[in-house]
Amino acid sequence: MSRLLDQPDDGMTYASAGVSIEAGDEAVRRIKDVVASTKRPEVLGGIGGFGGLFALDTSKYKEPVLVASADGVGTKLDVARQIGRYDTVGIDLVAMLVDDLACVGAEPLFLLDYVAVGKLDPARLEELVGGIAEGCRQARTALLGGETAEHGGVMAPDDLDVAGFAVGVIERGEELGPERVREGDALIGLASPGLRSNGYTLARRVLVHDDTDFNTPAWEGSERTLGEELLLPSVIYAPTIAALSSDFRGAIHAVAHVTGGGIMGNVVRILPPALDAIIDMESFETPRIFFEIQRRGHVSANEMARVFNCGLGMVLAVDPSVVEAAVSSARAQGIGATVVGSVRLGSGKVVLE
Repeated sequence: MSRLLDQPDDGMTYASAGVSIEAGDEAVRRIKDVVASTKRPEVLGGIGGFGGLFALDTSKYKEPVLVASADGVGTKLDVARQIGRYDTVGIDLVAMLVDDLACVGAEPLFLLDYVAVGKLDPARLEELVGGIAEGCRQARTALLGGETAEHGGVMAPDDLDVAGFAVGVIERGEELGPERVREGDALIGLASPGLRSNGYTLARRVLVHDDTDFNTPAWEGSERTLGEELLLPSVIYAPTIAALSSDFRGAIHAVAHVTGGGIMGNVVRILPPALDAIIDMESFETPRIFFEIQRRGHVSANEMARVFNCGLGMVLAVDPSVVEAAVSSARAQGIGATVVGSVRLGSGKVVLE
């Protein structure tokens, strides 16, 4: 058979099965300018092709090493769905991706997103991608492209999930990591004002119920509503890490991004086998939201540190000779920073005091 059957025009269509080509075209039209706002000089062309083009400036590197990361926003998206607000979760996505690259010392170059929906709502997608673009501008990285998939009949109409993939670059031999950490290194904590995008399965279990009113204060006397508190966007630390690495070349030894797994599960990733990280929990401010989760859910201190950032978005191991200058530099860039501990002989553990 060499040609399609001659069927009537009133039969089944893609739209009646749950996928609207017209809505997809409208969504692309809406986000085109937003994506263009993140463009870097290395980006070739615009969105709409089968692949994004990025011309790596090899003149800047003798031996460039590409670094890649992949992540999502997790169940924070369910809070966004219940509230009907999607502008901040895009920032969270970028933060999860580029701050992982920053832990290696890489400069984030570009990002691609993948959005799956039950029913494509162009306005909702525009709001989500607008947040992703805002995050990319903060991170000084390009939103190179992505994919939106409408899963009619598989996902509920208001269901949405988003993931992303980011690529950065670093000079070979300059990678940050455990092999650079030394006994006596100081630990600098970069402040997180909220939950970021991690631990929401537990946070939702404690704070969100069928009759929850997201417009009420997050707690008595809070200036933010519960919805605003739970959708507080993640701080993007990558530009600050890049500046510190440049200003204190060789003195920034390793960086831990405190995401899923909390303080305990992430700081341990920057430790060599014979060293411990000693963290003073009284040395930094823990935002009220963490105490609310702990109190209302009767969550132990150990469990909190295993799940949440508790106020530390990043932990840096640095040479003690630059610690005061590095803290001052981070604060000058608008990031809260304090000395939260030190590295001592041990067995590769995180010890909370």
